[in-house]
Amino acid sequence: MKKNLLLVLCLSAACAHAQQTDNDKLGTQLKQMEETLRKQQAQIDELKRQLEASKTNVPPPAPPAAAQPIAMPEPSRPSVVAPQAAWSPTQPIRIGSAQNYINLSFDGLFAAGTSTARDIEGGTQLGGHDPKQRGFTVQNLEMTFDGKVDPYFRGQANIVLQLDPHGETTIEAEEAYLETMSLPLNLQLKAGQFFTEFGRLNPTHPHTWDFVDQPLVNGRFLGEDGLRNPGARLSWLMPTPFYSELYFTMQNSQGETAHSFRSDHGEEPFLGRPPPETRVRNAGDMLFAPRYVASFNLTDAQTLVAGASAAFGPNSSGNHVDTQIYGVDLFWKWKSPHQHAGFPFVTWQTEAMMRRFEAAAFPGDLTTPPLPQETLKDYGIYSQVAWGFRKGWVTALRGDYLLPDEKGQYEDIIGPDPDRASRWRISPNLTYYPSEFSKIRLQYNFDRRNGIGDDHSVWLQWEFLLGSHAAHKF
Repeated sequence: MKKNLLLVLCLSAACAHAQQTDNDKLGTQLKQMEETLRKQQAQIDELKRQLEASKTNVPPPAPPAAAQPIAMPEPSRPSVVAPQAAWSPTQPIRIGSAQNYINLSFDGLFAAGTSTARDIEGGTQLGGHDPKQRGFTVQNLEMTFDGKVDPYFRGQANIVLQLDPHGETTIEAEEAYLETMSLPLNLQLKAGQFFTEFGRLNPTHPHTWDFVDQPLVNGRFLGEDGLRNPGARLSWLMPTPFYSELYFTMQNSQGETAHSFRSDHGEEPFLGRPPPETRVRNAGDMLFAPRYVASFNLTDAQTLVAGASAAFGPNSSGNHVDTQIYGVDLFWKWKSPHQHAGFPFVTWQTEAMMRRFEAAAFPGDLTTPPLPQETLKDYGIYSQVAWGFRKGWVTALRGDYLLPDEKGQYEDIIGPDPDRASRWRISPNLTYYPSEFSKIRLQYNFDRRNGIGDDHSVWLQWEFLLGSHAAHKF
């Protein structure tokens, strides 16, 4: 009996010892697992902190001064650099800081072709940037500088280079102006050298045109380089439920960029009269140009823009005589609700103008008989339609028409005046845009000029853009 009791006690002691050993092992394993979990949680917390830092890279705002706690030193942490977005070609080439910077770009516009006309430059082609000769033409080499001057002004300058038919390079400051950014009452002031706010096409640059050349009415009434001069312009964005803006411009009225006003026309007679001396004598010698434009969303897919313009100023035929030009313009655009990259679309643009030119009396000379004072009226219109039928492809058609109200005394005596003769033109074209930075355009012109006859012209145009060009108005 004693032996059995002793055996039971020994077995109980052995079981108790084994159970204690197992408990010790389990406790050790539990501690190891808890330590591993603490390390993993610390790594998770650190990764979360780095992720938040990479998203913002900006320290959290400090609490208000009244509730600011006493700053306690924090343990050093490894710095995290936010990933930078990849550069895109649509981004401007920018120099400077957020408070004062300049964007740079360069645009090259060229053409090649032929024409049956004997007088291409100044004959069939009235624009200064039009193809001017058979073979190749450098239409426009434009450097654009635009940017922010300070919190109050932004500035822009367009420096243009051209090669004339004789191979000579010309350089001109086409535009250089500043605009206010913070005037009250939705007012804005522009000052410097700039295109006059007259119609839709005149304030734009050749690379934005839908055709190789400018419309005939713009060349005849506003000049080969467009109506532009040094001056100032005040605009008011009116508080209407639709876009509505009123402009008033005052500029110099002399020079070749004031074609129907006090231009010397290269010392050649204009409308039968040689130009007198052209200098600013008083405020009456300035050019004044009001304009009103409004835009309406007809539907979610259609927009209509309508405008009316005028320009008043003295002209070069003599003293105390003026020129008045009036214009109306319409622009309509349809863009498919299912468009991709802006295609398909259809646009229609039309401008009509009337010029009232007070021609001074002329006493006559060895080549021209005496002429009385008279008022000459001329009319002109162009209308164009463009269809973007698939991505990158646009076809367009434009019609031009010029018509004098009636003959002047000069024409009755000398004969047809090329500065007033009636004429019309039809121009179809096809344009391919490989990207937003290049284009290739093929255009045909059929010209009919009263007293001269018919002419046919074919032009191939190409363009490239370096950098991001300053945005143009819709």
